[in-house]
Amino acid sequence: MNNQETILIVGAGLCGSLLALRLAQRGYKVAVYESRPDLRKVDISAGRSINLALSDRGLKALRLCGLEAAVKEICIPMYGRLMHDANGNTFSSKYSGREGEHINSISRGDLNGILLTEAEKHKNVSLHFNKKCKHIDIGKTVAIFKDQDTQEKVSIKADVIFGADGAGSSLRKSYVSERKFLFSHSQNFLNHGYKELEIPADSNGKHQISNAHLHIWPRGDFMLIALPNRDGSFTVTLFLSYDEGEFNFNNLVSDEKITTFFEHEFPDALALIPNIKEAFLNNPTGPLGTVKCSPWSYKNKTLLMGDSSHAIVPFYGQGMNASFEDVVVFDEVLEKYQGDWQTVFQAYEKARKHDTDAIADLAIDNYYEMRDHVANPLFKEKRIIEMDLEKHFPAQYFSKYSLVTFNEDIGYQEAMIRGRAQDKALLNLIADEKVHTHSEMTKEELEVILRKLTKETNQILHEDKIAGM
Repeated sequence: MNNQETILIVGAGLCGSLLALRLAQRGYKVAVYESRPDLRKVDISAGRSINLALSDRGLKALRLCGLEAAVKEICIPMYGRLMHDANGNTFSSKYSGREGEHINSISRGDLNGILLTEAEKHKNVSLHFNKKCKHIDIGKTVAIFKDQDTQEKVSIKADVIFGADGAGSSLRKSYVSERKFLFSHSQNFLNHGYKELEIPADSNGKHQISNAHLHIWPRGDFMLIALPNRDGSFTVTLFLSYDEGEFNFNNLVSDEKITTFFEHEFPDALALIPNIKEAFLNNPTGPLGTVKCSPWSYKNKTLLMGDSSHAIVPFYGQGMNASFEDVVVFDEVLEKYQGDWQTVFQAYEKARKHDTDAIADLAIDNYYEMRDHVANPLFKEKRIIEMDLEKHFPAQYFSKYSLVTFNEDIGYQEAMIRGRAQDKALLNLIADEKVHTHSEMTKEELEVILRKLTKETNQILHEDKIAGM
């Protein structure tokens, strides 16, 4: 491996641009090809989430590249969820009992623009837009692109090709079509899709509801969420079945039915969303899917990274963070094994895949939690205890959410295994009335709960290990 090799990255989204920046910082010659126009010059957000949740794992990657401070300047901190019931009542649930821990709402476009601009500062980086990848010859490491403006095709030869081109990855499709090796892949979709709407800023350019929360309207089989933007607006996302239930995307096709749906299920949100019928009918409905595949690499020639290898549903707010963490893990492996791409690629997947599989499963779990469980009295009691434990024993107890979101040095798989055992243990203790709570528990009372919870959790972990789970 040497820095004179030409590296081609397909995709200039969040993962591709961060990867290009980090490889450039290491001195590699990098060419990035993107099918869409340059988002710094043209608005390409239609149909995609315009804001995302950035948390500690993502910040760790930005810190690696020297961009953490710059990115934090465009973040809006969110300290918890604010739930809205069907009667317009609200209740909040903090993300952490530890002081200051929060996630951040951030503009996808603004963040991507920062990464592209920073990468472009390096003379060894070239960015090429409006170049749609049609096919990749993985044996010859040649990528064929179609220029979206001239319609001409161009072939690009590289020493190494990275596929960072998302869930519909051209490189992954080439793995399937070329049949040069045994390649396992799955793409599973929820029966639910999503549609984006907007709560605009008020007449003074301010947020109409709290901008310190991620808002959720949980309704059992579907839900609405809202994340704040810096211009005073909120990006609102409806998650709804395509064809099940009284209301679904397939039957919400008339002005009357759309109005009835929102009046009945989300009256307080409806009051904040102007032109709901027009926005609902004009904005696209997007699918929600999970991609798993293996192997991610072919010999010493190509590698899938980010959503191209492990796309997940958005319900843990970890899609971008997981892709950014890919770059951190890859950088650590690259540092250790420079000199042999094949060894790097194989070691990277071995270090990473079990964690990406875990966050994919956790994201599905969290969908059911967000749309339904957050309103369950048992879940509310569990969260109150978790927050109190984190507040009084910040170094000893971490909820599953905190293990995933605020512990960037713990892998997703470890966070999942321990977090699930803790959840089961605490719910068992509450259900069996072995834990008794009240509004103002002392530290001594919480310490008793922590001892019981630790013992129960360790017992579950031991039993699961014996069972091979």
